[in-house]
Amino acid sequence: MSGTTIETGKTGKMKRRPLVRELLRGRENAPGGGLLAIGGLGAPAWDITAAGDVPENLPLWGGMGGAAMMGLGLALAQPSRRVLVVTGDGEMLMGIGALATIAVQKPANLSVVVLDNEHYGETGMQETHTRHGVDLAGMARAAGIADSRLITDAKDVPALREAIHAGQGPLFAQVKIDESSEPLVLPPREAALLQARMREAILGPEAHLQ
Repeated sequence: MSGTTIETGKTGKMKRRPLVRELLRGRENAPGGGLLAIGGLGAPAWDITAAGDVPENLPLWGGMGGAAMMGLGLALAQPSRRVLVVTGDGEMLMGIGALATIAVQKPANLSVVVLDNEHYGETGMQETHTRHGVDLAGMARAAGIADSRLITDAKDVPALREAIHAGQGPLFAQVKIDESSEPLVLPPREAALLQARMREAILGPEAHLQ
């Protein structure tokens, strides 16, 4: 059962913050030492921070289009850890080729969740292509990611969370969310700090000697 009530917005779609909080709930208990999370440029980075600003987070302040590939690299480097990429539809569209590489590499410990509000939230709410029918889950499935889901109902979120934490990937989920914005919850701005604290969380104090 879900541990969080996932509220809906004016459109009747899920609100982003309760959704992300639910996906990350219990992350410290994921096999291998806990779940690692990458937040794509903009609101997804604020979303994972709102759920808890912890060293196991890597929120991206830049590099639009790179979240899924960074998640792939992390998943391959740390095969015993679960890795979750939380990103937006605009960011995923810019890095759509990542889906093919993920499909070929087949990292069982990697999940990519796209929060699809059908808008570029950081640049003025211009419509993205998903607003006009582009099917990201279908594209991921065609690339070769067999477990590719389009989620529009909160009742499907517990099963998604369970699969993410169990490491039943590679997994791709396009989750339709409300287009409303949430208050900013900003992580540290210094990229070197964010990288260093995640490395220490994974490798221990000896990370600073490498």
